[in-house]
Amino acid sequence: MVKEFHDRLRREVREQAGREPEPSAGVIDSQSVKADAVVANDSRGFDGGKLINGRKRHAVVDPLGLLLGVMVTAADIGDRAAAQVMLAQVAAAHHRLALVWADGGYTGSLVEYGLTVLGLVLVIVKRSDDMRGFVVLPKRWIVERFFAHLMRSRRLVRDFERSTGSAEAMVYWSMTLLMTRRLAWPRPSRA
Repeated sequence: MVKEFHDRLRREVREQAGREPEPSAGVIDSQSVKADAVVANDSRGFDGGKLINGRKRHAVVDPLGLLLGVMVTAADIGDRAAAQVMLAQVAAAHHRLALVWADGGYTGSLVEYGLTVLGLVLVIVKRSDDMRGFVVLPKRWIVERFFAHLMRSRRLVRDFERSTGSAEAMVYWSMTLLMTRRLAWPRPSRA
């Protein structure tokens, strides 16, 4: 129910921005968040890369930064393993989706799986070895801005939900709030 309401709003926001109702491209990434004490041990894990004990939010967003799909798992689940399930769900729901940008954590057999099984071109946006410090990477900033929007919702700064389904619903509600604001206060068009 929450997802259906969210999807209708996303179509409205995309049409208001002069885009097709369904996207043809997306960006995938994950975010590890600390879990509260109420989160059961079977749905939490330790992300060794970020040193976080909690859950991981895997998300696919469109080029406007609007949510296409989210999946919450234990933090010790790898990005590639979760992306296979996540991309299959998103590709089934959004038939026009043909291109997905990702970071270096999604390399390997996932690129071939996306092309042969799902019909998606997975483009890996890599950081150059000679880059120092913070550098904005093409297309990758879109999903990072999405995660920044989630962090503005107090309930999503830390995972307080007992079930992963409730955690996913909270992400949809947060994005619903963002989209209703975009619809209420449209920005002037760039001429």
